[in-house]
Amino acid sequence: MFGQGIGTRYAPFATDPARTRGRLYSEPESATRTVFQRDRDRIIHSTAFRRLKHKTQVFVAHEGDHYRTRLTHSLEVSQIARSICRQLGLNEELAEALALAHDLGHTPFGHAGEEALDSKMSGYSGFDHNAQTLRIVTRLEQRYAEFDGLNLTWETLEGVVKHNGPVTGPSVPLPIVDYDGQHGLELDTWPGPEAQVAALSDDIAYNSHDLDDGFRAGLFGFDEIREVPLVGEALAEVEGLYPRLDDPRKIHETVRRIIDRMVSDLLTETRRRLAEASPQSAEEVRGLGHPVAAFSDEMSGHDNELKSFLRERMYQHYLVNRMTSKARRVVADLFDLFLNEPELLPNEWRARTAAPASDRTARVIADYIAGMTDRFALDEHHKLFDPIL
Repeated sequence: MFGQGIGTRYAPFATDPARTRGRLYSEPESATRTVFQRDRDRIIHSTAFRRLKHKTQVFVAHEGDHYRTRLTHSLEVSQIARSICRQLGLNEELAEALALAHDLGHTPFGHAGEEALDSKMSGYSGFDHNAQTLRIVTRLEQRYAEFDGLNLTWETLEGVVKHNGPVTGPSVPLPIVDYDGQHGLELDTWPGPEAQVAALSDDIAYNSHDLDDGFRAGLFGFDEIREVPLVGEALAEVEGLYPRLDDPRKIHETVRRIIDRMVSDLLTETRRRLAEASPQSAEEVRGLGHPVAAFSDEMSGHDNELKSFLRERMYQHYLVNRMTSKARRVVADLFDLFLNEPELLPNEWRARTAAPASDRTARVIADYIAGMTDRFALDEHHKLFDPIL
C-alpha cells in the first residue's frame, strides 16, 4: 500500500519519488538518492541559495549579525516542514527542497526591494518573487552542460509555483505563464501535500522568529506582546514556570512554545481533513479543490492577530520604515541607471540585453538587481552615485 523510494515508506497520499512525473530534460537518475533528494542537493549547491545569507528578512544585513537572513529563515522553514511531514507520513525530502527554494527569487532588502522593482517593471510585465524563483531554477542558474537552470522535477517546480494554492486569472506573472506553456504545472489545482505543508511552515517560521528579532531589536517589549493572545498564553506559561528568567531566555522559551502550539494545531487539523477526504494519492490531494494542510479556525485567527501585531509594531516601525525607504531608493536608482545606460552592466549581463528600454533589457536588469545581496546593492549604488569616487 505504501510507495517505495530508496528505503523509505510513505503514506498513500504522499508524493512518492518512484512515481515522479520526471524532469523537463531527461537525464540518468542517482542510484543512491531519490529524485527529490537530488532536487534538494541542486538547490543547496546553487549560486542563488548561497546569496540568501546576505539577503534580509526585515533588517538589512549591516544592522546586526544575529537577525534572520533569507538563508537562516529557509533553514528554519525546512526544519519545521520536515518535522511535520515525518509525523504525517509525507515526503520529507520534497518538503525540504521546497522550503529551501521558496525564497530564492527575493530581491535585496526584502519586500521593500520587491515593491520597488515591481514598480519599475510595471511597464514590462512586472516583477514577482515567486515567478523569479521559477526563472532562477529553470533559466538563470547556468551550471550544467546540457541545460539551463537546475532541471528540477515536475513536483518540485509545481510546489515552487503553487505552494500558496492555485495560480489563475489575468494577474498570473508572465514567467509562470511562459513556463507553463512548455511544461504544464496544472496551475488551476492545489499543489501536493508537501508543498502545502512547506507554505504553512513558512508562516510558522517567520511569525515566531520575526517576533524574536523584533523583541531583540527593541521594537516592542513583553508588555506589548502579551496582548497578543497566542503570545500572551505562551509567555504566561514561561513566567509561571521560570519567574526569574532573564529576558533573552524568556523570549526564546516563549517563541519555542508558539512554534510548538502552531505545529501541533496544524497536525491535528491536517489529520482531521485527511481522515475526512481519505485521499489515496497525491493526485487525489490535488483534485480535492481545497487544501488538506491547514490550521484550525481558532489558530488561523491567532495567526492573523500575530501578523497584524508584527505589521503595526515591527514592519511599519519608523526605524524599519527609514531603512526600507532607503532600500526602495537604492533599487529604483539602480534600475533607472541601467535602463538608461545598459553599457554600465557587467559584460555577461550586458550581452543579454537588446535595445534600450526594451522588454528584454528591462527583464535582464530586473534579473541582475534581484540577484544582488543587500551588501552588493549598497556597494553598487555607492560606486555609481557617490560623486567623490
